[in-house]
Amino acid sequence: MDMATYITAFVTLFVVIDPVGLAPIFIALTPDMSAAERRRIGLRALVVAAILLMIFGLVGEAILTGIGISLPAFRIAGGLLLFLTALDMLFERRTERREGQAEADAPGQDPSVFPLAMPLLAGPGALATMILLVGEGQGVGHVVMINVMMLAVLGIAMLLFVLATPLARALGRTGTMVVTRLLGMLLAALSVQFVIDGLIGAGLV
Repeated sequence: MDMATYITAFVTLFVVIDPVGLAPIFIALTPDMSAAERRRIGLRALVVAAILLMIFGLVGEAILTGIGISLPAFRIAGGLLLFLTALDMLFERRTERREGQAEADAPGQDPSVFPLAMPLLAGPGALATMILLVGEGQGVGHVVMINVMMLAVLGIAMLLFVLATPLARALGRTGTMVVTRLLGMLLAALSVQFVIDGLIGAGLV
């Protein structure tokens, strides 16, 4: 097996998933949570994302084709969902809902599956990348190595999620609110970029 191919796969997935860029977004999505809660949410998000990426690497293209969904349409849908999350962050709707609900309602605010696992970690770009990387070679060994590279990137993301709590403590509540608003704007821009990429891929732009 050519290790250069898998190093390239690792770099590609690292750039697409961008665990460094997701760390501050993780802080913004988990305000006022303890380190244990953040670890639990981060781990759940990574497990779900890993499963989704593995599935799409193996049979993603067949699944989308089978139900009549193109990759551009998938990108557009992911962008629209991400835009809704960005609006929550920009206008503090997430914080207002959390403060207005009882502790028993907290599971409804769990961001681990949406938007962390999907579409931030296992977004349209990452899912499409897995489909392409797995399709570049043949054999079980190739598929295993691509998945090992993907898990390595997610492992780095988990490490950064664990470091999110001391970073949030250093920022304080005011600093976290400022970062949340700023990242909400960046997330909105990212979601629009997903939609634009989807429109270009569909030949509509």
